[in-house]
Amino acid sequence: MSSASNPPHAQHGEGDQPQAGGGAINAVLAARRLRREMTLPEVLLWQRLRRRAAGTRFRRQHPIAGYVADFYCPEAQLIVEIDGEAHNRSDRPARDLMRDAALNDLGLTVLRIPAAEVLADVDRAAEAIVAAALPLHRPAGGPPPHAPHGEDFAGAL
Repeated sequence: MSSASNPPHAQHGEGDQPQAGGGAINAVLAARRLRREMTLPEVLLWQRLRRRAAGTRFRRQHPIAGYVADFYCPEAQLIVEIDGEAHNRSDRPARDLMRDAALNDLGLTVLRIPAAEVLADVDRAAEAIVAAALPLHRPAGGPPPHAPHGEDFAGAL
């Protein structure tokens, strides 16, 4: 296959722009290809995140809003991007800011982690991601513990 028909690998910023032409279809095709071509930091994190730590569920190379997110937690509306060295070069920082702003406008949170940090301590990186996906207080699934409408104060008066 020629390089003209085969877009650059994800570590070179392939998933950072909305997919032109077919929109969602192109994003899905790109996501499928990127799942087969994950970088080492992505593979190491996926080995930990796929276990549903603390009840969280992540998707890898997930197409969303025309982009392809490295990892996505739908319950927390959290996107995790693993930034390799390419994210520090040329116009990439500006492109990343524009992408993050577009995703934030959709109510999504973007967490960026340098690939070097993942390689240095993958367990710590996975723990930080899971912690970012967990709400501070999980709802108990019922009404608050107090009596409705202040009825418990009626006898005190």
